[in-house]
Amino acid sequence: MEEYRFFNRDLSWLGFNSRVLEEAANSRNPLLERIKFLSIFSSNLDEFYRVRMPVIAAMKKIGKKKSADLDETEHADIFYNVTETINNQLNRFGEIFTLQLLPALTSEHITLLYEQPVPEKLKENIDSYFLAEVTAFLQPVLITRDTVFFPENNKLYFLVETAASTDTKLYILNIPSDVLDRFMSIDDKETLYILFIDDVIKQNLNKIFTGSEIKNCFSFKVTRDAELDLKDDYSGDLSKEIEKQLQKRDQGLATRFLYDGDMPDYLLEELKKFLNITKATSVAGGCYHNLKDLMNLPAHRKDLSNTPWPVVVPPGLQNDRTIADTIATRDLMIHPPYNNYDAVLRFFNEASIDKDVSEIYVTLYRVASHSLIVNALISAAKNGKSVTVVVELKARFDEANNLHWAKKMMDAGVKIIYSVTALKVHAKIALVKKRLQDKTSYYGLLATGNLNETTAKFYTDHILFTSNKALLREMELLFIILGKRAKPGKFLTDVSFENLLVAQFNLKDRFLELIDREIANKKQGLHCGIIIKLNNLEEEALIGKLYEASNAGVIVQLIVRGICCLIPGVPGMSENITVRRIVDRYLEHGRVFIFDNNGNEEIYMGSADWMNRNIYHRIEVCFPIYDAEIKKQVRRIIDLQLQDNTQAVTINSLLENVPIMQGEVAVESQKEIYEMIASTSLATN
Repeated sequence: MEEYRFFNRDLSWLGFNSRVLEEAANSRNPLLERIKFLSIFSSNLDEFYRVRMPVIAAMKKIGKKKSADLDETEHADIFYNVTETINNQLNRFGEIFTLQLLPALTSEHITLLYEQPVPEKLKENIDSYFLAEVTAFLQPVLITRDTVFFPENNKLYFLVETAASTDTKLYILNIPSDVLDRFMSIDDKETLYILFIDDVIKQNLNKIFTGSEIKNCFSFKVTRDAELDLKDDYSGDLSKEIEKQLQKRDQGLATRFLYDGDMPDYLLEELKKFLNITKATSVAGGCYHNLKDLMNLPAHRKDLSNTPWPVVVPPGLQNDRTIADTIATRDLMIHPPYNNYDAVLRFFNEASIDKDVSEIYVTLYRVASHSLIVNALISAAKNGKSVTVVVELKARFDEANNLHWAKKMMDAGVKIIYSVTALKVHAKIALVKKRLQDKTSYYGLLATGNLNETTAKFYTDHILFTSNKALLREMELLFIILGKRAKPGKFLTDVSFENLLVAQFNLKDRFLELIDREIANKKQGLHCGIIIKLNNLEEEALIGKLYEASNAGVIVQLIVRGICCLIPGVPGMSENITVRRIVDRYLEHGRVFIFDNNGNEEIYMGSADWMNRNIYHRIEVCFPIYDAEIKKQVRRIIDLQLQDNTQAVTINSLLENVPIMQGEVAVESQKEIYEMIASTSLATN
């Protein structure tokens, strides 16, 4: 590979979170939607500190100079650049919140009390709420030489300093926002007042520490490393090991100590010493933390939120025909959340009660907390079907939920397969077998997103329902391989996929071949072009091949939501590559790959981002689109996204989000896509 250059993955991801933050400042968005974007930004940043900061800090500590995570052409300290970027973003967060959104709420007769005194007229209601609801969950801990206290991950606490006569004491007091609503509201008919539960407690500290003067009260929280300590060669019961590791997770290494910036130095040092977190990154903030809770701000005004788009029933999906009958002659694709997700629920429900269905196979990566899909699989097993489910227990932050459902399914007679420790199963596929007399027929689905009816409401994805024998037989082969739980590298030589692209088998090589074909077409003077939509782009061999295509003159158009390590628009390296990023009311989640192929376009979709983890450490499935009408619709969706000049930005060679100049016609792709899908279907509330 030539000496190509790459963006740092962590700075690139922070660029995405910056784009989320700017939607909070976007006056075109309804007020409560802008506040939700602040919540999303805060939640994202918490996850960054749990997942990425331990890696960055470790690299800084060992002075590592060459890594897939570092751009070797730069000599700046990545740790410094990351922390400086985050600090700048937090300053921007404060400006948007205090200078724009709080005054805008006030103008709508909604007062969110933020670092300001509690009006006297509210105190009686606040005191009553405190005594009736809050006190049961308060657990003050006196700091002494013998006190043992371990702050849980991202839980909220106060450090309280009291004085009685000459005796000064320090206490840690929990803020029970994990069991109570973070906010209480009081409506006096003229104004809706909203208070943080933090202030409800502060207002009543004298009822907790009776007989003492309250000298100081400052908030803090500790963020901890989220990594589970699983050995690559672990051969025991994975479910039991996951359970054990989950119990330890909230006691992991402290990666961030976030505290009220007004806390005096003597208290700050005393607290850090007591908590034994002197090595964690210390961040001075405001007096309120966990502002991801703004997602649940109790200001229920429909006029201040997005007007919901009625979900759309796909054409040809009548209630008097089963999914299996509907797709017997041609494929069907739905595009949630624009399309109604009921088609997926029907797929599993109908299979569970169909007397001719004998076997069901499915992969589950992130399961809904109240999963209708899993309940259908349980019913299928109880109805005598052979049900096999590949459950990924290592789906970060969903381990406990997936483990819960795996146990319930196992109790019902479902065969549960866990992936090997070093390999996650991230594919989103399902296969159903039917037997009519002596004949076996197949139908199934392949998706770009998780089989999760909750996230389907706000993630844009694509789900293909098919009875294509070639695809389904290869899917059956993959389920057989997964059932053997072979380790990576042990099953590659004797297996061949001709239609599906499967990571660990042919996915990377096939994508490289498809790009090479566009390069060859360009050199022969034929039509060529590449359009790729991803959540994240990191893997250097694939990026290098895109650079090669650019240098050959192939036009490469990328839509990348999050991490993008490819540097676009650099003469002699990527001058024919553009990168767009779309942030709108729904989270862009679908992966789409379009290769011109001299005018005979090939389109693939699937679960795989071009990240090192997806390419080398996961089972991923991408699938071809063969149906001409579906290809046309997918192409139209991507074209609208490439035309977006409202919610899209371009990423330049300096890793900046650059607004796209609007022409005479403003294009908001999600709105246009919804209208396109609705125009050919029936919309239902």
